Amino acid sequence: MPMTGQMRASLRAECNRLTAAVHVGKDGLTPAVLQSIDDALRTRELVKVALNRTANVSAKAAAHDLADALGAEVIQTIGKTATLYRHNPEIKGKKGDPPPWRR
Repeated sequence: MPMTGQMRASLRAECNRLTAAVHVGKDGLTPAVLQSIDDALRTRELVKVALNRTANVSAKAAAHDLADALGAEVIQTIGKTATLYRHNPEIKGKKGDPPPWRR
């Protein structure tokens, strides 16, 4: 199901509350970093990724590379921080429960 503008806007509002779950260092997008982000997306769905100031890639380019590699969508990129989203149908919650990224 393609993401609608309204869904993207509500996720963008949620991004403000998040802290970066994964930090990309000077080595860039290593397999270990990709695995960390994949694990975070599987358990939280919405993940903020911070790039080190000395990282050799731009945040926008890195975000799109990550989204392509992990089957996620880029929600927003601000400065050296990108937020990715990937829905996980296996995460079950009762009606009224907070979304997985707030738990």
